[in-house]
Amino acid sequence: MSNPTGRRIPSLDGIRAISILMVCYGHLCGTRHFPVAIADYGRWCGDVTHLGVLVFFVISGFLITSLLVGERETTGTISLKRFYLRRVLRIFPAFYAFILVMAIAALLGAVHVTGRDFAFALTYTVNFEPNRALQMGHLWSLSVEEQFYLLWPLALLVLRERRALIVAVAAIFTGPLVRVGILEWLFRVDPHSLDGMMTSFPAMLDYLAAGCALALLRPWLLTRTWYLRLTASRWLALAVPLVLLINRMGGHTLTILLGSPVLNLCIALLIESSTRHADSLAGRFLNWKPVVALGVLSYSLYLWQMPFLDHRSGAWTNAFPQNLALVFLAALSSWFLIERPFLRLRSGLRRGTGLPARAQGIAG
Repeated sequence: MSNPTGRRIPSLDGIRAISILMVCYGHLCGTRHFPVAIADYGRWCGDVTHLGVLVFFVISGFLITSLLVGERETTGTISLKRFYLRRVLRIFPAFYAFILVMAIAALLGAVHVTGRDFAFALTYTVNFEPNRALQMGHLWSLSVEEQFYLLWPLALLVLRERRALIVAVAAIFTGPLVRVGILEWLFRVDPHSLDGMMTSFPAMLDYLAAGCALALLRPWLLTRTWYLRLTASRWLALAVPLVLLINRMGGHTLTILLGSPVLNLCIALLIESSTRHADSLAGRFLNWKPVVALGVLSYSLYLWQMPFLDHRSGAWTNAFPQNLALVFLAALSSWFLIERPFLRLRSGLRRGTGLPARAQGIAG
């Protein structure tokens, strides 16, 4: 992630690192030999795996919107062709390598993944499938992201910033209503479909929209003294336990309706504060080189975690701590052999567009 000077935006990779750690920790819990005490401690914070994914969604909405707005400011328009080419080069190579390995593993009988699972994965609709295989079920969040990439750039191109902001704000309050409606209706009619519908794009759009709204409002917000004071205040650290409390209260109707917008607001404020105050205690931690490196590796870790973090398996490869080591080994292989070469190609294409650093490098 780059800023207008060409350097990386502080703290964002660090936030990604925290998010992927939450995701991996949640999936580690229950795997063979993982310490029970550590797993029990994490349950006090609710579903930390899901919370980590939600933070990724807010970051994604913020970065993609910033990229598109920066491109319009520079060129006068938004090139959907260039946007989708950048996304393809970032996501597809590692994703399809993962799918290929899973297909081979399925043919060898190492994993139980059906043709139906592959069909949903290849069409990026895993989030609508309630009975997804564990080894590929985590791809539901990538499906949400892909659906967001399909819809939001076009909406921003057509609506422009002001009307797009109205859509984003409306989505922040629509998402919780959709989730409550799904819970109230499907719990009575077809409870087995809950997993698929609760991760559908309409049920998840408010988290992405929160990041979009932050990016669209940010130029105005940075001219407001109260906003600068709020995001510089040490009291903002209280947003962290508030987020964990809302997350712990989970699927209660009142928590969804009232807590979800507050959770989104807190995450957005923490992103703003950490990126602008890299010299604070939290900022120094988020910009510590090992943490940044973990954030850079977050997509690789996301892809390769579940084949090794299967809590139902008694295999040696799914037992702690070697399962975690294997996740990192697979992720590092993906990064160095597949992702980094394609990222270099993408960087070359960006330089060819003549876009400034903000538009070239802000999207992960």
